[in-house]
Amino acid sequence: MGGEDIGGELCAQVEQACRNRLALCLRGTGSKAFYGREPRGQVLDLSPHRGVLSYEPSELVVRARAGTPLAEIEAMLAAERQMLAFEPPRFGGSGTLGGAVATGLSGPRRPFSGAARDFVLGAGLINGRGERLGFGGQVMKNVAGYDLSRLMCGALGTLGVLTEVSLKVLPRPEIECTLVQPCSQPRALERLERWNSQPLPLSAACWHEDQLYLRLSGSEAGVQEAQRQLGTAQLLEDDDWWPALRDHRHPFFQRQAPLWRLSVPPATAPLALTGEWLIDWAGGQRWLYSEEDPARIRTLTCEAGGHASLFRGGDRRGTVFQPLPPALMALHRRLKQALDPAGILNPGRLYEDF
Repeated sequence: MGGEDIGGELCAQVEQACRNRLALCLRGTGSKAFYGREPRGQVLDLSPHRGVLSYEPSELVVRARAGTPLAEIEAMLAAERQMLAFEPPRFGGSGTLGGAVATGLSGPRRPFSGAARDFVLGAGLINGRGERLGFGGQVMKNVAGYDLSRLMCGALGTLGVLTEVSLKVLPRPEIECTLVQPCSQPRALERLERWNSQPLPLSAACWHEDQLYLRLSGSEAGVQEAQRQLGTAQLLEDDDWWPALRDHRHPFFQRQAPLWRLSVPPATAPLALTGEWLIDWAGGQRWLYSEEDPARIRTLTCEAGGHASLFRGGDRRGTVFQPLPPALMALHRRLKQALDPAGILNPGRLYEDF
């Protein structure tokens, strides 16, 4: 069955669900089914809607159907020495383009190259009435007034069924290497704050178990000069270290306990929360296993100027994401009403009544 036929079938399924007020649980390969609140509703299988629609290496743009595996897209880009610079996690190797955009998750390169939403140029989707909509295009400038395609990033399918996405891609760096230095968490954050203000070719920075890992990417001369500036450090020979971190295959992520994801300003001092930490994004993203009261975790994170979410495990029937201020929640509700008036698309996946 061709992509257009599958798209028409999806429209018909959503339209019928809208008429019947039937909740739909949008699902690709299910690699990120653990994320967000507990899914509910009849499964709408999006995995057959796959395939690259266009790729222009000279224009640094790829357009593909939402069900296309990330591995397929990245293999195609690698043949042209290009990449998805936001390094979307490929949990289990089965992640799809639509899932990457719907969750809005980005990997270790994110603070240095940009988030998933920064690379979305356009999107096709089916709204809650079963109507096809298209936003953006294949150029960086969007003159429509409202960039609705980027609103799909992190919406977890609550605003529409993604059918296709156009992305900006970037050239792969000439060389990369990883340095590792022993240091405490406070010292690591101090060093990262200083280095973030310098013109170093950093492309990833992570701290775990008193070791600071720094990835350098760029020209050979630039990387060598950065190695000199960063002082005493050992070269890490493990080529799988960053991919394992990106895809949550790193040993830190193998525990079964509830895992918190804290997003804070990178220069934030260590938070007074007990537990096991891994710090990514040069201090901006902090992973935590903790038995502390969820309200305290959220309060301390909020006081630091950030937000906390229960990334995996724990009670997924309760509050998973940081509660929104009333004005911002009201804006979310208006968007939801405009795009999914019957409230049938992934209801409750972000917030209990959304």
